[in-house]
Amino acid sequence: MEVWTEIKIAVNAADIDKASDIANVVVPYGIYIEDYSSLEQEVEDIAHIDLIDEDLLEKDRSKAYVHIYLEPGVSPSEAVAFLSERYNAESIQHSIELLNCAEEDWRNNWKKYFNPIPVGKSLLIRPSWRSDYDAHGRQVLSIDPGLAFGTGSHETTKLCLEMCEKYMKKSDKVLDVGCGSGILAVASLLLGAESAVGVDIDEAAVRTAAENAEINGVGGRFTAICGSFTEKVEGKYDLVFANIVADAIMLLSKGIKDFMRDDAVYIMSGIIDTRADEVKSSVGEYFDIIDERLENGWACFAAKIKARS
Repeated sequence: MEVWTEIKIAVNAADIDKASDIANVVVPYGIYIEDYSSLEQEVEDIAHIDLIDEDLLEKDRSKAYVHIYLEPGVSPSEAVAFLSERYNAESIQHSIELLNCAEEDWRNNWKKYFNPIPVGKSLLIRPSWRSDYDAHGRQVLSIDPGLAFGTGSHETTKLCLEMCEKYMKKSDKVLDVGCGSGILAVASLLLGAESAVGVDIDEAAVRTAAENAEINGVGGRFTAICGSFTEKVEGKYDLVFANIVADAIMLLSKGIKDFMRDDAVYIMSGIIDTRADEVKSSVGEYFDIIDERLENGWACFAAKIKARS
C-alpha cells in the first residue's frame, strides 16, 4: 500500500483563509480546513439545531488547521520549506507537523526526492550522495544541504543562480547574506569568482556552507561567518546575494551599499509575489532595479547602487 504524507499546519483562526490559499499553491487537491471559530453559528445555519457534540465544543477556537496530503513521490521537505517561507513572508504565525512519517525518517527520506538538477545555462546541482548522473558538459556543484535551506530546486535559489550566471564577472568578490547551505556562494566560486563570504545567523547553516565549499574544492576561497546580516562583514564586494524574505531584504538594503563597490550588482530573492512591488519601492530608494524575474509566485531582482546626481 502506498503511503501519503500529511502536513498539518496550525495557524491563528484569523489567518486561516490566507493560510489555506498559500497551501493551495503547494497542492491543489487533498486539502481540508479544520476551523472551529464559528462553530455554533455554522451548525445553526446548516442544521438549525443548537445541540453540538461536547468534544467539538472543547476545541480551541483561537486556532485553525490546514491539512495537506502529499502523494508518494512528492518531497515533504520542499513543501515544508515553501510553506514556512511564504507564511513568514506574510507574517502568519504557524507551526507545521508531519504525520504518518517520523521526523528522523523524514529528515533522511527526503534525500530520495533530491535528484541532479540542471540550472541556468551551465550548472548542474548534484546531491553529494548521488553518483549516477551525466553532467552533459555542465559545471557540477555538489551540495549536501543538511538542515539548511538551499538545494537548488526551490525557485528562489534557481532565480539567484540564473542571475549569477548573467551578472557575475570572473575574479569578482562575492557576499551572500543569509547563505543557508552556501549554494550561491559555492556556485559563484565554481563559475570563476575570486572569493566568497557566506553569512548566516544559524550556526548549523554556517557549518554546512563551509562543508559544501570543501566538498567542491573551493574551501580555500570561501569564508563562513555566523552573524546577523552584515554585523561581522568587512570590505567591499562586486556581487551581493540576499536570498531571504521581503522584510529582511528591505531592512538590509538600507546599509548593504556600504559593502558594495560602485559597479556592484545586488541580487535579491525569497520575495513572495504579493510583496514584490513593496520591496521594489523600498529598495528603489537606494538602488536602480536593472533586472527582474518571476517564477511560480516568487520574485528575484538585480540592482545597482543609484548613480550620484
